[in-house]
Amino acid sequence: MNILNGRVQAQKNVTGTVVDDSGLPIPGVGIKNITSGKGVVTDATGKFSIEANVGDVIRISYIGYITQNITIANQTTLNIKLVVSSDTKLDDVVVVGYGSRSQRELTSAITKVDTSQFRQSGARNALDLLQGKVAGLQITRSSSNPNTGVAIQLRGVTSISGTASPLIVIDGIPGGNLDLLQQDDIESFTVLKDGSAAAIYGTRANAGVILVTTKKGRKGTAQFSYNGYAKHETLYERPDFMNATQFREKIAAGQYTAKDYGGDFNYFDDLINKDNLTNYQNLSVSGGSDKSNYRGSFTYNKLDGFARENSREQYQFRMSLTQKGFKDKVTAMFNVASNINRANLLGGGGWEAVLTKNPTESYYNPNGSYLFTRNITNEIARLAQETSKRDQQTYSVDGKIDIDIMKDLKASAFVAYQRNQYVDNQYRLLGSQNSVENGDAPGGGYAYKGTRLEQNFNFEPTIEYSKTIKDKHRLTGMIGYSYRYEVNEEFSANNRGYTNDIFGENNLGSVPVAVNRIGIASNKNDNTLIALFGRVHYTFDGKVNFEAVLRREGSSKFGANNKWASFPAISASWEITREKFMANAKWLNFLKIRAGYGETGNSGFENYASLVTLSPGNLYPFPGGQWLQTYGPSRNPNPNLRWERKKEYNLGLDFAMFNNKLSGSVDVFKRDIEDLLYTYTSPQPPYVASTIYTNVGTISAKGIELTLSYAAIKNKDFSWNVDFAGSTIDNKLVTFSNDEFRRDMVPFGSIGGAGDLGNAFRTYEGRNIGEFWGKRFNSFTPDGKWLFTNRAGQAVPNAQINTSPFRDQTDLQVIGNAIPKYYLSLGNTFTYKQFDLRIFLRSKLDFDVLNTVALSYGNKFGTQGNLLNSAFTKYAEINDTYMYSDYYLENGSFLKVDEVTLGYTFKFKDKAFRSLRVYAVGQNLALLTGYTGNDPDLIQDTGLGQEINGRSLGIDTRSPYPTTRSFVFGVNFGF
Repeated sequence: MNILNGRVQAQKNVTGTVVDDSGLPIPGVGIKNITSGKGVVTDATGKFSIEANVGDVIRISYIGYITQNITIANQTTLNIKLVVSSDTKLDDVVVVGYGSRSQRELTSAITKVDTSQFRQSGARNALDLLQGKVAGLQITRSSSNPNTGVAIQLRGVTSISGTASPLIVIDGIPGGNLDLLQQDDIESFTVLKDGSAAAIYGTRANAGVILVTTKKGRKGTAQFSYNGYAKHETLYERPDFMNATQFREKIAAGQYTAKDYGGDFNYFDDLINKDNLTNYQNLSVSGGSDKSNYRGSFTYNKLDGFARENSREQYQFRMSLTQKGFKDKVTAMFNVASNINRANLLGGGGWEAVLTKNPTESYYNPNGSYLFTRNITNEIARLAQETSKRDQQTYSVDGKIDIDIMKDLKASAFVAYQRNQYVDNQYRLLGSQNSVENGDAPGGGYAYKGTRLEQNFNFEPTIEYSKTIKDKHRLTGMIGYSYRYEVNEEFSANNRGYTNDIFGENNLGSVPVAVNRIGIASNKNDNTLIALFGRVHYTFDGKVNFEAVLRREGSSKFGANNKWASFPAISASWEITREKFMANAKWLNFLKIRAGYGETGNSGFENYASLVTLSPGNLYPFPGGQWLQTYGPSRNPNPNLRWERKKEYNLGLDFAMFNNKLSGSVDVFKRDIEDLLYTYTSPQPPYVASTIYTNVGTISAKGIELTLSYAAIKNKDFSWNVDFAGSTIDNKLVTFSNDEFRRDMVPFGSIGGAGDLGNAFRTYEGRNIGEFWGKRFNSFTPDGKWLFTNRAGQAVPNAQINTSPFRDQTDLQVIGNAIPKYYLSLGNTFTYKQFDLRIFLRSKLDFDVLNTVALSYGNKFGTQGNLLNSAFTKYAEINDTYMYSDYYLENGSFLKVDEVTLGYTFKFKDKAFRSLRVYAVGQNLALLTGYTGNDPDLIQDTGLGQEINGRSLGIDTRSPYPTTRSFVFGVNFGF
């Protein structure tokens, strides 16, 4: 800090300038006369002017910099240089529900992830940026297909039939649409992990909350930023099926009975788009003045899939405006965003068909036409003879106004509207295989067109009061009101029997409408949610924080007797290192303990579930000779239907030590989710219909989360930072029955494929969620037949295995668990002068996977198609039909080199160029695992029976989209 001396008189102005380490002015720095209580902030050039007497203490503070206190003596001018704080993260402002806090003030389990921690490029979904960054948050992508989404789970299973994913809040809008965001538009994510943090969002927060803050304009001249990259994907590993030579060898050796057609074909490669290239371009401009600022961005993103006829093209626009007025007492903000998304959905499937086809048989007839084999899809023909595309248009408009009513009191209100529309178009050519086999009148063309429109409207006003008393006590109170209305509409129609392909799907009525040829469907549903909420936060001497929350919420989804419910929360924190008795612990820079309890709900299920459901019955004759359609109840009404309710306790510890080189947090939690929603068989009488959707049962979970950050080396030219995140969790189904409704277990996880393989999972009361229940393999008979171990420990054939659903009778046993015991990630960031290198590793440990590829295609019994090579080595002893047992369960544990980034940042003397960085990224570079099936990272490890993107918990897929490595080359610059 440099001080220029001068003469100051009592009640005179002291002027000055605040700059950073490089001498650049810092706008918005807080300048406060602690003695008088008056304060100002620096302007856009870093200048300020404040009244002060000799002896007054002036405090200069700004987030991310060390606070300075200056006692006024003879100075009239202050030139102040702020130094970056070594514990910047502790003073960072964190967005929480309906407000913000510094890291020091947080009382709940909340994690912030900003742009410095994001994946560098290639994210297909905004949530990809968070993968492995937050302890306890699991983000699973089921394949490399650009048109698949991600499965999200925070702190384990929270529901059986309701929403399992966290609530997404974008710039304060609950239920925000992630399709409107690209990585270059996002400033930060804040994950509200425990009940006390999420309770402010009530019934939609059972699975946690993810707050997304987008980038906004800043003071200064217009600044342009550009980020562009190209990405190419290559095959990671080819499935080990026989080629034509190996196929012939097995036939000649008498090891396999199949026909040799004389050809040599590799149709797996024919489905691959070897020239795939993703093209991403983002350009943004931002700037502003003391009164207003703006930011606009445009993104073009063309994602080429690794499969043929499999792609997505996006055009996206965002604009954010902020305007101050009325002596800066009113601030108005306006945001508009749009996204046009065109997807080719035809490709991406059919891998099982090409892998298991006889590699000596052609897909073509001798005359060059496509060969059609009944019930075996000719994938090459399908790609040429069919189309399947989706157009999506998403729009969002929102506005917010903040009003400083008086000192310490302000009011805010925002209104938002979102519109999301999908249009699906499908067509099959005349004579295509699906048209022929599906009897399209006969062999005529087939056309389908469907549309879905989703709209929602939000309105939320709040009032906040904040008061500081004697510099030691600060009280903040907030109350608010929330209104949300959602409406969804769908319409679809299809027709078949077209005599030409001229119109495709754009003239469904060009052939006459006939029974069994045309299909029409439509529906409309809506729901309304209203809430009153409030929060009180108290801080004592900057070291003790206390917070209480209450949300009272009503939803049209619930029964007439339970429309409303209350969701309370309470939490506190104590920064121990601010106490005098810690003064001698010089090695410990920061230590804070947190504790909280909160309740949230789950309303994530279909609309009208509390009402009676009517389904069509038979046609009956009525007077006048008419036959009329009848309807009757298929599901009972439930006026007592209510929220699933989560009750969660959390104990946390935040710390920094060794001159802030090592920092982190530890959280221990326990939660119970009560009143689980599920469809039960209802007794008749008194109920009319045979089923009812009702609340019965409880899930429990407990877990530990650890986050560490270590600045291993930091000097002028070189730095090395290490970040670690890890978690473990234990989920149980405590109860699933009551006196009126009873189920012995929850079966799920249909294995599918040939044979009657049933479900892979059973979840009984008192047992862990994710348990595989199946036959315990014992041995093979001399002729290769299966022998299993029954409950008495005896080796018996399959016919003698009791598969009863009752635990005290069944021979089925717990043979594994599909949910990983440990989730780990490790990031290393190195910088040397202008170079930067990032290496990010992820791991999941101690879980099992059902290898259905080996189950179906490692068994040469009763098939003439292609098989795995292991069918003649590892599985050669089998001479029996397909059986599900622990024989096909494998340890799925893995360590993956998820991403490696190398970048170089250029320096410019010309200030017109702010920055220029070039970078290269490798993704999914290496995998260390003992699992012999597909990539175990893509196996679904979340949920309880919900199928996500075609994947079920713990079950590998027979038709996997190929796992790929990605190589990205990009540049970003600012001017």
